[in-house]
Amino acid sequence: MIKKEISAGVIAYVNDLKADERLYLLLHYAGGHWDLPKGKLEKGETFTQAALRELKEETGLTAIIKDNFQESLEYIFSKTERGQKIKIDKKVIFFLGKAESQEVIISHEHVGFVWLPYKDAFNRLTYQNAQHILHIAHEFLEEEERFSEN
Repeated sequence: MIKKEISAGVIAYVNDLKADERLYLLLHYAGGHWDLPKGKLEKGETFTQAALRELKEETGLTAIIKDNFQESLEYIFSKTERGQKIKIDKKVIFFLGKAESQEVIISHEHVGFVWLPYKDAFNRLTYQNAQHILHIAHEFLEEEERFSEN
């Protein structure tokens, strides 16, 4: 049996003026992997509402969502539910959000967090699909920056 799940998340970033670079937020999950903030939709929520709620619940952060950026990824994983192993076909919709602070209050779901420049964040992410989404987001912001300079 394959169960379908839909989640939403935010690729959170800040522009660190002291270091003169953009930093991205990664979460360290209890399972040992590093990933982007995300979680399941609740009844009646839009993808954007779910992404912002999850960001707030997992990190204490609020963010301003960038217009014209929405990317998704899909993967299949297994987990045990009620003593039975089931497969999950998961789709995650990601938005790009400028965090309004760097002051993270980590949730009980995670064991740590880090703000990193793009290359370090890319290398720290555990899964290739998360690396791909981060790359797309970073390129989007770089292009936006180039466009605003002209």
